[in-house]
Amino acid sequence: MDQGYHYGVMRRAIELMDGAEAPLSLEELAAAMGMSGAHFQRVFSAWAGVSPKRYQQHLALGRAKALLRERRAVLEVADAVGLSGGSRLHDLFLRWEAMTPGEFARGAEGVELRAGVFDSPFGPVVAMGTGRGLCGLGFAGEQGEDAVRADLGARWPGARVVEDRAALAGWVDGAFGGRGAALHVRGGPFQIKVWEALLAIPEGSVATYGEIARAIGHPGAVRAVGTAVGRNPVGWLIPCHRAIRGTGELGGYRWGLPVKRAMLGWESARAEGQAEGREAKRAGERSPAEAAGT
Repeated sequence: MDQGYHYGVMRRAIELMDGAEAPLSLEELAAAMGMSGAHFQRVFSAWAGVSPKRYQQHLALGRAKALLRERRAVLEVADAVGLSGGSRLHDLFLRWEAMTPGEFARGAEGVELRAGVFDSPFGPVVAMGTGRGLCGLGFAGEQGEDAVRADLGARWPGARVVEDRAALAGWVDGAFGGRGAALHVRGGPFQIKVWEALLAIPEGSVATYGEIARAIGHPGAVRAVGTAVGRNPVGWLIPCHRAIRGTGELGGYRWGLPVKRAMLGWESARAEGQAEGREAKRAGERSPAEAAGT
């Protein structure tokens, strides 16, 4: 089964989980999806890396608040140790081109944008790119492909859009396969600073708009930070889904709040699973006496 099918099932399941007053059992979820319990468990675990029961814990609003409490200074720590993002973004090449609106409009004339629609772990995604890298990734599940294309294309006024999935396939595969991708992103200096700060938030962590504002040296510009986050043209790779409100609430998301919840839950579950795997490996390397604490 492809990623698009998996996410189609998972999205409906997540919406049920999110709207339920209490955690749903495996049997309740499976019945709603028209599957056996064992089949749903396999499909869900293949997508999320954890059981439906465990995922509901990560999907909850309380989990975002817990992450916020646990990793309050995440941006400061990331900066101190020289991080520029999670391991998934280690080899990401970023080309920023800041310009005035007039320069931007003139610069886009004659540019050819390649476009295509792909499956992703979070539903259909519209990709656009220049010859230098991806300039847009927008998730189409909430708004539809046409609206997402119009949104991404409007950021390059005067450019000509050509359908060419083959030209983008390698970058898109890298984006969702953990290898990163070349990006060609244009924005104003303030937007660029905000997007760079988003890249410093490690996978499995979150940061508030206020923390981001402080990290870029503009502590009073929380509202402007929120606007810049919302203008991020490359979903997932520039992880605006990791920005939340100071209360711990998720806030909005340009490509739909269910997608944001799914992304945060997926990353949180994966990060915890990896931590447990590392701990199990360390325990296996210890002698029986050490493991017993003697």
